[in-house]
Amino acid sequence: MNKIINLLKNCTSAAHIYQIQTQLIVHHRHLYLNATVAHHFIAACRSFSLLTSAYLLYIRHLHFKPHIFICNTLIKALNPRTSISFYTHMNRSSIKPNNYTFPIVLKAISDLEDPEWGKVVHTNVVKSGHVNDIYVGNSLMSVYASCGEMGFCRQVFDEMSERDVVSWTVMITGYRQCGKFSDALLTFEQMQYAGVVPNQVTVVNALSACASCGAIDMGVWIHEFIKKNSWQLDLIMGTSLVDMYGKCGRIQDALSVFLSMKEKNEFTWNSLIKGLAMAHVEEALWWFSKMEHEKGIKPDEVTLVVVLNACACSGLVQKGREIFTSLINGKYGFLPNAKHYACLVDLLARSGRLNEAMEVIKDMPFEPSKSVWQALLAGCRSHGELEMSAFAAWNLIKLAPNYHDNYVILCDLYTEMGRSSELYRVQMLMKVRGIKSDS
Repeated sequence: MNKIINLLKNCTSAAHIYQIQTQLIVHHRHLYLNATVAHHFIAACRSFSLLTSAYLLYIRHLHFKPHIFICNTLIKALNPRTSISFYTHMNRSSIKPNNYTFPIVLKAISDLEDPEWGKVVHTNVVKSGHVNDIYVGNSLMSVYASCGEMGFCRQVFDEMSERDVVSWTVMITGYRQCGKFSDALLTFEQMQYAGVVPNQVTVVNALSACASCGAIDMGVWIHEFIKKNSWQLDLIMGTSLVDMYGKCGRIQDALSVFLSMKEKNEFTWNSLIKGLAMAHVEEALWWFSKMEHEKGIKPDEVTLVVVLNACACSGLVQKGREIFTSLINGKYGFLPNAKHYACLVDLLARSGRLNEAMEVIKDMPFEPSKSVWQALLAGCRSHGELEMSAFAAWNLIKLAPNYHDNYVILCDLYTEMGRSSELYRVQMLMKVRGIKSDS
């Protein structure tokens, strides 16, 4: 056995592994079922991207019922879909999973975001008697949270006999990810009452929920908690604070955190500029200019969307044009995407340059998105350009044929223009498509 293990440790090629595998099957019958040999064999296969060979070897010999340690090692090494396949074959071969098996399998299911498989394994967990294992419970919660199934996630949480900081954090993260920010913050408060101390992952997710729903008081409390515990303001936590303060309109606090951070990245700068752009456009543009010259930092696609949108909202047409031209000319290392074009159309349409906006749409290197037509429609309506408004509305209907509001807008436009035949045409189209009118 030691000779085989040494050979596995010193493999130099895929061919070498195949030779050892043949030796194991032909001359050392069942030695591959030894847990130590299996561990080294699977590790060697992984190092040469030959895990399929390991998978096929053990799946063909499951009738020998290899030790659960071997099964767990293989499941952990395989890609998510294959690991679930192996777990299924284990069950069919009456190899009982243990409390180490379930978290590994559930992690694979979580990566695939497959709630149906999660429910199947959940049933297996209950039958196995491992339902009260905290690691298994947390893994089940993670599956449901990753799929947005917060009802099932809450059910597992409520039924757990023991909960730790991971349990609470999964709940908070899950609520945040599916947009239930109030539930996330309520759970965060309940965590405090339960006497469970949050960790840095908990805090980052709670700050994100605060930013999304404007819960500045909770955000300030979390900041004080960070200071009280003398936590170092690392990149992720610092950026979360800048984002929270910026979105809640506390620009000076956002700047204070930003300036105190030793390390910053594009996300940190974007959070600051986005916060400033809401009310202090000139200052946002100043920081954008500073970002352009910052060593090791480059404006990314999000930065340009934020800055162009700020120019549009503030009527800074010339500045917005200059930035977009720089983007077209490759200054930032990438070409404009649909969001950047939508910002330019919005910039021009808001300022009444409707024909120029239409020219931009015609010259776009890809099909105009919904955001582009919405920007044109809003600009046209605000400047009383009814014909072009109707054109934009029709294009929105083409992109979203079942969206009620676009039909209503088009009906209102044709009513205002006194175009009864076109109005009737839209009403008939709504009837055919099953779109109910408000009347």
